[in-house]
Amino acid sequence: MLVVEGPVIKVGDNIDTDVIIPAKYLVYTDPAVLGKHAMEPLDPHFYEKASRGVILVAGKAFGMGSSREQAAIALKAAGVKAVLAESFARIFYRNAINNGLPALVVPGVSRLINENDWVRVIVDTGEITINNSKVIKTKPITGVALEILKSGGLLEYLKGRGI
Repeated sequence: MLVVEGPVIKVGDNIDTDVIIPAKYLVYTDPAVLGKHAMEPLDPHFYEKASRGVILVAGKAFGMGSSREQAAIALKAAGVKAVLAESFARIFYRNAINNGLPALVVPGVSRLINENDWVRVIVDTGEITINNSKVIKTKPITGVALEILKSGGLLEYLKGRGI
């Protein structure tokens, strides 16, 4: 079972990859450097807040824009344990999974979960517990995508399979 938990940082709709990791930082390949600049245009203190280990809650179209893989890498390196959103850009979603960052589509999440709520997510079942009391369900991540997440990302998954 894959379980992640932590306090919530909440963002709105249409958060694009330029907000997640600005283009000027794409010259860096070190995840730690990318993580320090995650969400910088939206909140210059995001890294300090996220570094304690957080669940990011977003609205619609999270990760839209250019298909930079560094967006998922930066969030994970900043301390984001999972992203719960109303909807994701398709390429960001896959990049998140491939980099070991759980990304779950949760209809209504923007009105169900608030900033600083404590959230526990069971990725395999789609069960989300808010503040140790309210439980909501969403479509779980299953199959190969779940195995990739449990391995820590696509590269580790492939290494584990001798590929």
